[in-house]
Amino acid sequence: MTSNNGVMMQYFHWYTPSDGKLWNQAKKKAKELAKVGFTALWLPPAYKGSGGGYDVGYGIYDLFDLGEFDQKGSIRTKYGTRQEYVDAIKALQAVGIEIYADLVFNHKMTGDEIEEAKATPYPRDNRTQPKGDLQDVKTYTHFTFPGRQGKYSSFEWHWWHFNAVDYSDLNQEDDSTIYVFEGKKFDDYVSLEQGNFDYLMGCDLDFDNDWVRGELSHWGKWYLETTGVDGFRLDALKHVPAWYFPQWLDEMRAFTGKELFTVGEYWENNFDVLNWWLDFTNGSVSLFDVPLHYNFHFASQQGGDYDMRQILDGTLMKHRPDLAVTFVANHDSQALQDLESVVEPWFKPLAYAIILLRQEGYPCVFYPDYYGTEYEDWGKDGQEHQIIMPSHRWLIDKFMYARKHYNYGPQYDYFDHFNTIGWTRLGDDEHPKAMAVIMSDGEEGFKSMEVGKPNTKFVDITKHIQEPVMTNESGWGDFRCEAGSVSVWVQED
Repeated sequence: MTSNNGVMMQYFHWYTPSDGKLWNQAKKKAKELAKVGFTALWLPPAYKGSGGGYDVGYGIYDLFDLGEFDQKGSIRTKYGTRQEYVDAIKALQAVGIEIYADLVFNHKMTGDEIEEAKATPYPRDNRTQPKGDLQDVKTYTHFTFPGRQGKYSSFEWHWWHFNAVDYSDLNQEDDSTIYVFEGKKFDDYVSLEQGNFDYLMGCDLDFDNDWVRGELSHWGKWYLETTGVDGFRLDALKHVPAWYFPQWLDEMRAFTGKELFTVGEYWENNFDVLNWWLDFTNGSVSLFDVPLHYNFHFASQQGGDYDMRQILDGTLMKHRPDLAVTFVANHDSQALQDLESVVEPWFKPLAYAIILLRQEGYPCVFYPDYYGTEYEDWGKDGQEHQIIMPSHRWLIDKFMYARKHYNYGPQYDYFDHFNTIGWTRLGDDEHPKAMAVIMSDGEEGFKSMEVGKPNTKFVDITKHIQEPVMTNESGWGDFRCEAGSVSVWVQED
C-alpha cells in the first residue's frame, strides 16, 4: 500500500509551539521537503481539542471545527486555522507529497452541559469486575458545540452515545473509577490489558451505537471533501474494536475511489498481538512497528552490551514488512511523555539507517529528529526538566539521497557479529549502482560484504571515513565504520 521507496515525516511533536503557525510553516517548506525525498506528511489532529489553541489534538472536542469557530477559548487550533490547513494540504500535494490526517475516534472531552444518568463503577486497573452497584452520576456528556451552531452537522452527543466516563460530579474526588453507563458494556475486540482496555479517557465512544457510527461516517465524508487528504493515521487502536476501522475505511474508500493509505497506532511491544490485529483486519491497515522502536530504545540504552544480531527480532519489519511503518521515535515516546521510551541521540543515526536503507517497511521520520528541538516539562519525578533533541538532518538527508539512488535490487544481510552488522543492496536495471551499510553499537567495525561490483571504488557518504574502499575481482569489499556509528558506502560515480 506504499509507493516504492516512499518516506513519510511525522510533521509535529508533543511540544510543537502553540503559536498557530504549523500549517503555514508546512506550506512554506513543501518544495524543500519534496526535494529531500519526502513523499508524505502525517499531520497532527486538525480539529478543536478541549484545550482550544493549546491542545495537541488528542483531547477531542469537536471534529467539525478545524479552526473555524470560537470554541474552547480560541478560533484557531494549536496549528492554525481551517483555511491555513486546507491551503497547506494543497501546497504539499502540488509538489507530490501525500497528506495523512490524524484520526482520534476513541473519545471526546469537555462536554458543554452536564447530564444525569446511572452507571456501574469499575476500578481503573481491573475492568472485569465492578466495585459497586448501579448508582447515580452527573457527567459532562452533552456536546452541543454552541460556537458552531449546527453547521456541517446538527448532531448532539449525549451520555447514551458513550460507554463510559471517568468523572462524576457527585464524586469529584475519585480519580480511580470508571463509570459504565446503564445498559452499556466495554467494547470487545480490544486490548486485554487491565482486563479490557476499551476505556482510555474522557467520554468513551460506543461503537455498537448506530448513531455514533453514522455520525463518524458522515464526518469522514465531510472531512475528505473538505480537506482532500490522501490517507489517515489512526490513534489508540488498542482501545477501539478491531472490527470498526476496516468497515469505516471501506466506506471512505468507496466514497472517494481512492486507496487512502492508512496506518494505525497499536502501542504494544508484542509481535503476536500486532500480527493478530493485522490478520483480523485483513491487512486493510498498516501498523507502526512498535517492537522495532523498542529494540532501538534498548539498544541505545545498553550500548555495546546489546546484541545487534537481534535488532530486527520480533518486529513487523522482519515478519510483516508489507504492513510495517517503521519509526525511530514519536510524540508519545519522546522524553517526559506517558510512553517515554527514548532512543538516545548517539544511536539515532544507526536506527535511521535501518529504517531508511533497507527494502522492508515504510519509514517515518520524526520532526524533532530532523529539525531538532528544545522544551521543558515536568517529569514523573515531580521535577521540571529541560530536554534537548539534537537535529540529525545532515545524516538523514544523506540517507534519503542513498535511499532514492541506491536502495534497489537484491539485499544481502550480514547480521553475524554481536556488535557489528551490515547489509548490501546490489541495484537493479534502472538503478545499477550498489550500496553497503555497516554499523556498530560497540567498537569500530569491519566486515567483508558482497556488492556485486568487481574492482570498483566505494565512498562513505556520511563522511565518517574518508578513505575509499576498492572491491576485489569477485565484487566483495572490506567495509568499516567507527565505534558507535554507521557508514554508508556507495558506488562512486
